[in-house]
Amino acid sequence: MTGRDLKVALVHDWLTGMRGGEKVLEVLCGFFPQATLFTIFHDCGAMSPIIEGMEIKTSWIGRLPFAQKHFRAYLPFFPAAIESFDLRDYHLIISSSHCVAKGAIPAPEALHISYIHTPMRYIWEMYPHYLGAGAGLLKRAAGAVLASRLRAWDIASCHRVDHFIANSENVRRRIWRHYRRTADVIAPPVDGAFFHPVSEPGNYFLIVTALVPYKQVALAVQAFNRLGERLIIVGDGPEKSKLLNLAKSNIEFLPWQNSEKLRELYSGCRALIFPGEEDFGIVPLEAQACGRPVVAYGRGGVIETVIPANPPAQGVRPVEVAEPTGVFFYESTAEALIEAVRKLDHHSFDSDAIRRNALRFDKPIFARRLADYLDARIQDKFGFSAVFKLSEAGDGA
Repeated sequence: MTGRDLKVALVHDWLTGMRGGEKVLEVLCGFFPQATLFTIFHDCGAMSPIIEGMEIKTSWIGRLPFAQKHFRAYLPFFPAAIESFDLRDYHLIISSSHCVAKGAIPAPEALHISYIHTPMRYIWEMYPHYLGAGAGLLKRAAGAVLASRLRAWDIASCHRVDHFIANSENVRRRIWRHYRRTADVIAPPVDGAFFHPVSEPGNYFLIVTALVPYKQVALAVQAFNRLGERLIIVGDGPEKSKLLNLAKSNIEFLPWQNSEKLRELYSGCRALIFPGEEDFGIVPLEAQACGRPVVAYGRGGVIETVIPANPPAQGVRPVEVAEPTGVFFYESTAEALIEAVRKLDHHSFDSDAIRRNALRFDKPIFARRLADYLDARIQDKFGFSAVFKLSEAGDGA
């Protein structure tokens, strides 16, 4: 077998929109355009042309009642769905996983590399937000049983992976904590060629996120109700009706926007507001690539991507970035967020320095790091180098 004979399968949880995980998948599709892409559910047309151009195989979940709109309701069946894919003929399996994709079953002689965006947050760190204390008694009881079973499966299936890649130091620690497996860190890409300043900053603040509980958008709405400053919230999700009822007239809601409109909104905002704790977080990098500072809750992946003007006492700024790129708040309260927003006026931010910070994570840098990593693992396993199409993956080669 040679590199050109290598049969590759890509496995991704689901294909319903272009978020941070899908930006990683897009690079993998550029590396291996002849690969087969396996996924639980595919909303046709929702992905980028590179992903839509792949040979895509979906599970039986999509044929279940109401799956077109509510496929996530079938979460208890996701492990069975991902295990149903026949991967016996594939030499290399690369899974891109934030739920169950890493549990795909490879052939015994295959190489399985899993890029982990996070261990399944529904059953680990974010369990209270999804199935825990905020629900009724019956839902809590059912959630406890489901979470216990999914945790057991999640731990057992991690042994199907030969090598883990984590999207951040934050997630690397989670992989060790839950699976007792080591991981190498390769941070996800921001498209610095596309996301750049296109206008002068305006008079509004911006949130770009799915409207789900753990994103803590309600906290931001409470804070801006009191601040009276203009806030634009871009996104959709099950929390939208609740948030609309909570928000005052200075807060505007927009549906998901295309990339061009999103770039305009980033460029025109006074600052991005990032109130939740994320695994990594592509949105703060996109805002910084457009030269705008970030006001963020100082936990999770954001501490690896934003340089706070008010670091904690034990915090250390990266030596290669001297200029601050945002402000942190360290308590998840409206009062702490209000104080952080007000601190913006006490600091001078250099938009060029903010953009330079984001470009540490630029797409060509990511593509080259990931290609080098995969090539080394493939050589170790099979004794030859893979053939990558780096130019299609964003390397510019």
